[in-house]
Amino acid sequence: MDIDSDEENVVEEDFYSFLNVPKEATKEEINNAYRRLSRMYHPDKHIDPALKAKAEIMFNKTKRAYEDPHKRAIYDSLGTKGLETEGWEIVQRTKTPAEIRAEYEQLAEERAERKKKQATNPTGNITIAVNATDLFNPYDDELYDDEFENDFISNMPNIEVSSMQFTQSVDFPLTQKDTCTLSGQLQTQNGTGGGGVNLSWRHIFSHKSWTEVELTAGSGPAISFKGFRTLTKRFFWNGGTILQFTPEGIRPGIMSTLAMQIDKHSVGYVSYHGGIRSLFSTQIIRDTENNRYNFSIQVGLPHSFVLVQYTRKMMNQELKLKIAVKAGTFGGVVEYGAEKKISKHSNLSFAVVCGVPAGVKLKIRLTRASQTYSFPIHLCEEIMPAPIFYATVVPLVVYIVVKKGLVEPLLKEEKSKKVEKQKQDNYNKLLEKRREAMAAQELMMATYNRIREEENNKKGLVIIKAIYGRIVAGPSNQGDIEMSNEVIDVTVPIQCLVKDSKLVIHDRTKSELPGFFDPALGEEKMLHIIYNYHDQPHEVTVADNEPLRLPKTSHRTNVT
Repeated sequence: MDIDSDEENVVEEDFYSFLNVPKEATKEEINNAYRRLSRMYHPDKHIDPALKAKAEIMFNKTKRAYEDPHKRAIYDSLGTKGLETEGWEIVQRTKTPAEIRAEYEQLAEERAERKKKQATNPTGNITIAVNATDLFNPYDDELYDDEFENDFISNMPNIEVSSMQFTQSVDFPLTQKDTCTLSGQLQTQNGTGGGGVNLSWRHIFSHKSWTEVELTAGSGPAISFKGFRTLTKRFFWNGGTILQFTPEGIRPGIMSTLAMQIDKHSVGYVSYHGGIRSLFSTQIIRDTENNRYNFSIQVGLPHSFVLVQYTRKMMNQELKLKIAVKAGTFGGVVEYGAEKKISKHSNLSFAVVCGVPAGVKLKIRLTRASQTYSFPIHLCEEIMPAPIFYATVVPLVVYIVVKKGLVEPLLKEEKSKKVEKQKQDNYNKLLEKRREAMAAQELMMATYNRIREEENNKKGLVIIKAIYGRIVAGPSNQGDIEMSNEVIDVTVPIQCLVKDSKLVIHDRTKSELPGFFDPALGEEKMLHIIYNYHDQPHEVTVADNEPLRLPKTSHRTNVT
């Protein structure tokens, strides 16, 4: 959970959750939900003055959730802030929901354009190559004098930075369809280097096509023209030409790529680059939820090769495992590694490269937002077991030590501070929500007793116990659960949701259901229910936004 502003700290009401209907609910479904709540909360249903006052509060909230289609269109687009925002007086009540949405989209586009003009979208890449081959292939200089042979300093391995490269770019949005980009590159290797600067202008005609003109200065001026076009539903093309001005004359170049959507998860590419270096390549990429395959063949200059790559995506652990084999005129390479998401905006990856004649390399890369930091380390000029072992094990050990000893404590402390701030910002509102939930449960008692008696008589769906909040552990064999103090009893409101021995809760936060409130703001919450159906005990635990349907055979327990 990231809390970036006071506005994001404010807890908003979820009217769909309050009515317990999906966002795409029909008008009839909303009407039925409104009538069901009105029967419980209408002030005329209660005689006691205290209950009548509470009923008026809940009935007003019910009416607020049940708005006409005009306000629903605004709510769907903006949430509760849209209903409270000044400036919507221009929205006439005679307008249809479609017209309101169109007007909102126009306002949103204007805001997006203003925001785009303020954004520069800086991106950067820093690559520092390290030569550490002296660790495993020490240079033996027989010319050293004896007095230096026992010198500790002179016998230390020589580790040096062999090359560095820096690139940076910024965008200058002109309109919604026109963007200028200024970028620069600087590189140095073995004491010599160079650089360049690029200025490009891109115009987007539609989501199907764009064109770009780029000017380059540095290692000789150049101008290039690029374009993209969607040809059919399955085919698209991008390509262009470049003219490089040199003392020998103008050197033209051309590049073209034709892509085909083979199926839902697979894309094929055929590319040609012509000019000083000509090459032809074909590539097939299959990308699914858990796997990614890449098969490539390239013929031309500077090298011809075949590449096979596989990536295993472990989404629950936010981890990717990669392996690749590449062979061609340059030799052969085997590469394996992993990429881990370490925060919302940061990824850390490492890879071990073993090849002939490259030797053994360790590649470390940190991506933070739009900035990339790469550290390729050349460990050995030959394939040897020792550098392979250390290149594989050391990054894992360092990652675990840093993660457990530094990163996790810092993230935990940061999260605690954000949660505490959110609680403080919403303190009064949370108290109001709690009073509202208690009042709602009190008003539900007549309905609760009636539904429970009806379900008991026909051996239907009877809620024995329902708890909502920060549950520490899952259910035990005895039907008990280990839980924190941040939980509330929601047996009454859950039973009131039962209709014809069935209960359906949609995939929205349960904290906005009538009789509920959020007892653990900022924490992961769960709903735990113990119920009987046909006199058989059942038990289930679901996450806050997870949909729920009762009864189910899979919920049946062994308790007799």
